[in-house]
Amino acid sequence: DPPPVQLIVQFLEQASKPSVNEQNQVQPPPDNKRNRILKLLALKVAAHLKWDLDVLEKSLSVPVLNMLLNELLCISKVPPGTKHVDVDLSSLPPTTAMAILLYNRWAIRTIVQSSFPVKQVKPGPPQLNVMNQMQQEKELTENILKVLKEQAADSILVLEGALKLNKDLYVHTIRTLDLLAMEPGMVNGETESSTAGLKISAEEIQCQVCYDLGAIYFQQGATNAAVHENAKEKFCKTKELIAKNGSSSLHFTIDEERLAGYCQACGVLTSSSDDVTPYSQIHSCMKSGSYQDLVKIFLEDNLTLSLPVQFRQSVLRELFQKAQQGNDALDEVCFKVCVCNTVCDVLQGRTIDIHFCQLFLKPSKEKIDFLLEVCSRSINLENASEALKRKMAAFLKNLCLGLEDLQLVFMISSHELFIKLLKDDERKLLIDQMRKRSPRINLCTKPVTSFYDIPASPSVNIGQLEHQLILSVDPWRIRQILIELHGMTSERQFWTVSNKWEVPNVYGNVILGIKDNLTRDLVYILMAKGLHCCAIKDFVHAKQLFAACLELVTEFSPKLRQVMLNEMLLLDIYTHEAGAGASGERPPSDLISRVRGYLEMRVPDIPLRQVIAEECVAFLLNWSENEYLTMQVPLPLVQTNPYVKLGQLLAATCKELPGPKESRRTAKDLWEVVVQICSVSNQHKRGNDGRVSLIKHRESTLGIMYRSELLSFIKKLREPLVLTTILSLFVKLHNVREDIVNDIAAEHISIWPSSIPNLQSVDFEAVAVTVKELVSYALTVNANNHFWLIIQADIYFATNQYSAALHYYLQAGAVCSDFFNKMVPPDVYTDQVIKRMIKCCSLLNCHTQVAILCQFLREVDYKTAFKALQEQNSHDAMDSYYEYIWDVTILEYLTYLHHKRGETDKRQIAIKAIGQTELNASNPEEVLQLAAQRRKKKFLQAMAKLYF
Repeated sequence: DPPPVQLIVQFLEQASKPSVNEQNQVQPPPDNKRNRILKLLALKVAAHLKWDLDVLEKSLSVPVLNMLLNELLCISKVPPGTKHVDVDLSSLPPTTAMAILLYNRWAIRTIVQSSFPVKQVKPGPPQLNVMNQMQQEKELTENILKVLKEQAADSILVLEGALKLNKDLYVHTIRTLDLLAMEPGMVNGETESSTAGLKISAEEIQCQVCYDLGAIYFQQGATNAAVHENAKEKFCKTKELIAKNGSSSLHFTIDEERLAGYCQACGVLTSSSDDVTPYSQIHSCMKSGSYQDLVKIFLEDNLTLSLPVQFRQSVLRELFQKAQQGNDALDEVCFKVCVCNTVCDVLQGRTIDIHFCQLFLKPSKEKIDFLLEVCSRSINLENASEALKRKMAAFLKNLCLGLEDLQLVFMISSHELFIKLLKDDERKLLIDQMRKRSPRINLCTKPVTSFYDIPASPSVNIGQLEHQLILSVDPWRIRQILIELHGMTSERQFWTVSNKWEVPNVYGNVILGIKDNLTRDLVYILMAKGLHCCAIKDFVHAKQLFAACLELVTEFSPKLRQVMLNEMLLLDIYTHEAGAGASGERPPSDLISRVRGYLEMRVPDIPLRQVIAEECVAFLLNWSENEYLTMQVPLPLVQTNPYVKLGQLLAATCKELPGPKESRRTAKDLWEVVVQICSVSNQHKRGNDGRVSLIKHRESTLGIMYRSELLSFIKKLREPLVLTTILSLFVKLHNVREDIVNDIAAEHISIWPSSIPNLQSVDFEAVAVTVKELVSYALTVNANNHFWLIIQADIYFATNQYSAALHYYLQAGAVCSDFFNKMVPPDVYTDQVIKRMIKCCSLLNCHTQVAILCQFLREVDYKTAFKALQEQNSHDAMDSYYEYIWDVTILEYLTYLHHKRGETDKRQIAIKAIGQTELNASNPEEVLQLAAQRRKKKFLQAMAKLYF
């Protein structure tokens, strides 16, 4: 059965159908019994819904609701053609007065609603009769709105008069409508009495009328600021009535969130000395240019946190816009407001805004002073929680690490707030790291002496020594402290002093097996501290600690000696990759030989960490040691170590690229390994009810490693060809899925098999997540790789994120064309990419952009371009884009279209564009191509500024 509101549409459509006479002439709908009954049924459905305008407006179009309310006026005995403003409501029957109120309330609500932007629904396939019907309804709505706006002043006066009634009214019910439909002699005056229909109390009426009047006054305030006072008065009255009676009744419901928003906006726009809020103060400061007061408000709010983050950001954006328009004095204000916002973000656990990083590219003493002032005034240390203190401490610590000038670092580290927030050991560690970075200080001044030649000093308090043991990263000092501690007590195991000292289990079992307590503690602590320094990239201290540990274990344990050699190899890999390797310098041949030696090592019973093999294979792939991985690596190693096998397959595939025919066999092997890793293992389980259910295990053990391990390994790779290869494999695997609508494009995608025998076994959800993670990682390695940018754009396109997709499509073109100053290569902007950009613009309602992009195709798509230009509700710059059109046929169609619509100004713009001499069809082909290229460049640059 159709919903009640849909019945209204059906009844009124049937009743308003025009008739055709014998001469085939169209006549107005006849006023016969059938049509009267249909109109009455429509009114009864509305009465069933208690004449709730919120429900009726959501489901009925403006023309249908206009017809319904006019029928209500008619059946309520309102004389046709009578101006409602001329009628005395107090002298009318209650149902008649209520009908007039309903109509005029709807009139101003419709005017207000029409001023809001509406997101256009994308129509389906074009059908002529449907399009004609939609166009007729659109024109009818516009005509009704025009009349309502002309009568708006009268409607407002009617509603203002209703506020003075102060008496209950009645609205028609199904029963009263039935009585009205009877013969006049049978009614006996019941519908004229004061008790007929559904009672609406005077307070309910006043509440709704005040709210509707407030909305129309607020809308009129855009052109007449004084009217905002009226809006404020009406909204305040509405709030009083809601507080007294509640927000819901039989007849209406008021959106209290929207009402609160209206009240807040009115408070800003009509602020007085008696009614001051932070919003009104900020509005006043922006208007008067009192920017120092503005900064003061933001600074004070950092403690109270009353301003929403969106509002703070909008004020900062407005200040940036004013500064960009040439007001240089605002640069300092922008910085100060940005600092206030950033500290607020830090305290609330949000990420730091990019504007702060840009403004802090050139720090100065004045900027640091103000930042420290904001930090100090934004946190009350006596009452602040530990979490809040940790957030502020981490911010100041990271700020120090990001500064190169040690004088500025000292300003922060010597500040009272910094001293109170960071513990002594944290401050000392930070200062040590800063000194290590400075070229003026040599950290390696200690003479290299034999490890056992250092004498122990007199003993001191155990607690103090343990504290020094935790803080020290000097291996000689660590040994000296342990000797003193063991001289004071032989019962303690000092390797347990700090729970931060962690050693992998494979090593821990061997180390804790050392019988001598001092040696065991020393080896364990040196290794734990060395691993920690590796983790925080303090490679200098890590090397000193590992070297000392190696010297120590060499004397009594060949097994631990090999362990330390392995860890020092890993440390050297990290050091090179973070230093010279980051700038593209190849590693020394000695390091490559040691990496190979580790992979080929066959020493029995040596505890090995899997991460070392992983890093070694990644290291060889990153430095294109494909020959070794493909031809020289021992076969047993490939069979026993999954990372070596994966590395060999990757190296072999990359080595034979390009040339899909030659590399298909090795690519097929790599494909099968990855498919196996991404497959799920199915198990059947019988439940209590006897049924057999299928269980899928996401992390399958069918492959040579888990998918999470594969992803972790790939994120260690930096070599572009290797990353492109593995990325294209996952893209192809993603595209193989049967229900994929939009394929993702990738380089070298043709080398992979096009099908999978057991499609159901592959966990395609995990594959999709992996593709997203891989392309995000790849763009951190090289953000200017246009093929990776296209993949990212395709992913956003496939997930209906069209604005983000356009951003990356444009970025891909920009990076390979010097920001479109050169021609974008055709293998980047293929027809498929252009068509996807067209679809993105179309779904974003940027129809003029669609028409322009249609020219970029190898064969201009006139059908799509013309259809787009026919759209009148476009969200782009429309006629200001005409200068980017070079196809004369499209320009001629635009001229015809604007002439047909009577849009003279736009037609002149199109004529001006078509009249440019460089677009003359008689010009040589080179001139025409140059004109097209120039327009392409300007259009794409304009698009980039819009979406970047």
